[in-house]
Amino acid sequence: MIIGRKNEQKELLEAYKSEYSEFVAVTGRRRIGKTFLIRETFAYKFAFQHSGIANQKTKVQLQEFKNSLLKCGIKKCRVPEDWFDAFFLLSEFLDGLGEGKKVVFIDELPWMDAPKSNFVSALEHFWNGYASARKDILLIICGSATSWIINNVFKNHGGLHNRVTYRIHLLPFSLRECELYSQSRHLSISRYEILLCYMVMGGIPFYWSLLNREYSVAQNIDNLFFNPKGKLRYEYNELYNSLFKNSEPYMKIVSVLGTKKAGMTREELVSEPGISSKGRQRCKSLRNEVFCRQIRNHKTR
Repeated sequence: MIIGRKNEQKELLEAYKSEYSEFVAVTGRRRIGKTFLIRETFAYKFAFQHSGIANQKTKVQLQEFKNSLLKCGIKKCRVPEDWFDAFFLLSEFLDGLGEGKKVVFIDELPWMDAPKSNFVSALEHFWNGYASARKDILLIICGSATSWIINNVFKNHGGLHNRVTYRIHLLPFSLRECELYSQSRHLSISRYEILLCYMVMGGIPFYWSLLNREYSVAQNIDNLFFNPKGKLRYEYNELYNSLFKNSEPYMKIVSVLGTKKAGMTREELVSEPGISSKGRQRCKSLRNEVFCRQIRNHKTR
């Protein structure tokens, strides 16, 4: 059951019903429910579905892409030589399907772009040379690394420039949506208790899904965050490790910002022990949408 997300579902279905091929990008922070929304909207039925693998080289990514093709119905399939070959195999598979809109869902897309893989160029070629030349392809890409999608897809200066036709960004639940979600799961908690939970977990659906209806709010928080085996005990580290190859500098910056109520200037930040003034890219990352949101969430907690 989907709580909220009515506008997002409307856009997805609008893209599906379009008389042309459409390119949809769904973004949002980790645990926000991107994959769940897409799967529920299309009743878990896709012409092709694939998910990138974290921290794996191109060879492993291509092997898994082959496995996804096999799962979708290809009887025999070789391991692609590169990403151009992989998307060629995908296009051949789609050619063999019947009439009607064919939904291609690629989850965790940023993870597929290993160093020197030419993944973005291959994706460009697949969309421009194949999908957009037809009227029956709905390509949906998704990923928690929003900065990667922004820089490599939305701000692409090559073949993907202005190719995305629908941009859907998922935000955390509002307080009202958290209340509706609690009711759908039969959690016997008051509005005051919902507010307490919201102050701790924000509006992240996955976190709310972990609440045990047999526990009080205090017991749930203790069990999830402070129990040695708590499911969210290491979430802070895991969240940053999933977004950045070297997460320590970013975590250090967030920790320092969390000590100030009014924020800090760049000059104040770099004067702190352990924070380097070098690296323009890191400073640029501080301004991107995902990282700024995580700063606000951390300071709220």
